[in-house]
Amino acid sequence: MMYEIILASGSPRRREILSELNLPFQVIPSDAEEVIEANCPPYLTVERLSLLKAADVAKTQNKNALVIGADTVVVLDGEILTKPENAQDAKRMLSLLSNREHSVLTGISVVRCSDGKAVSVYEETKVCFGPISEEEIDRYVASGEPLDKAGAYGIQGLGSLFTQKIDGDYFNVVGLPVFRLAKLLKEEFDYNIMLEVC
Repeated sequence: MMYEIILASGSPRRREILSELNLPFQVIPSDAEEVIEANCPPYLTVERLSLLKAADVAKTQNKNALVIGADTVVVLDGEILTKPENAQDAKRMLSLLSNREHSVLTGISVVRCSDGKAVSVYEETKVCFGPISEEEIDRYVASGEPLDKAGAYGIQGLGSLFTQKIDGDYFNVVGLPVFRLAKLLKEEFDYNIMLEVC
């Protein structure tokens, strides 16, 4: 079945990952307000927020399209770390993550516009940071890289210098677990990315 693919995210990282697959897609960022509910487990939070984004964009489409929504958070000791509010918040997050293991969770939702079918899943990757000095944190935050990323770091950039090891999907940490997405599209929507691009 041929579908138009729509990414309901303005994230340049997610756009880049999909582009690397040679998959034709359109970007329509969601305007939905993202609110993290207290006492909601992190995995349900990312699934709910990814569905919120996908459904928000899907309601404006009346074509044969699949809308992909995604939401990524970092979780440490049960605390959800989203994008930092400012430089000081980024420094706080990085100090917490220093020399510790944390989880990166990404929720993925796909909504089929033709009939409203929606499926949400999540992926978890464990990331272990080595020790980070105060000076390194200050320099990293001054670079600007952490300010628009969940948990205040980008593993694909300078944040890789802090990353001692990961257990799980690297692309999940970047923001879009492509294996899980491809599996969801194939099993739930009969859309095989490999067959579409090759």
